[in-house]
Amino acid sequence: MTRDLLHDEVERIWRDRNLTVVFVTHNVREAVRLGDRVVLLSSRPGRVVEEFPVAMARPRRIDSPEAASLAAAITDRLREEVVRHGA
Repeated sequence: MTRDLLHDEVERIWRDRNLTVVFVTHNVREAVRLGDRVVLLSSRPGRVVEEFPVAMARPRRIDSPEAASLAAAITDRLREEVVRHGA
């Protein structure tokens, strides 16, 4: 519940104040829930590996099928990056 309230508050501030928000998280579904785009970074050194636009209407639910589908695609790409980095 606390996470959902935090998400709602971040969205409210973003909407009311027309600010750019950079939200850093390791939770892919959270990134999809909050972001207009998700930027996947590499490990040491941190570089942009790929950007994923989030073209879903707001408000969004973290457990919606659309969020789950995009989060799965991003997670698959993240796994590829982890394997590549570990090699």
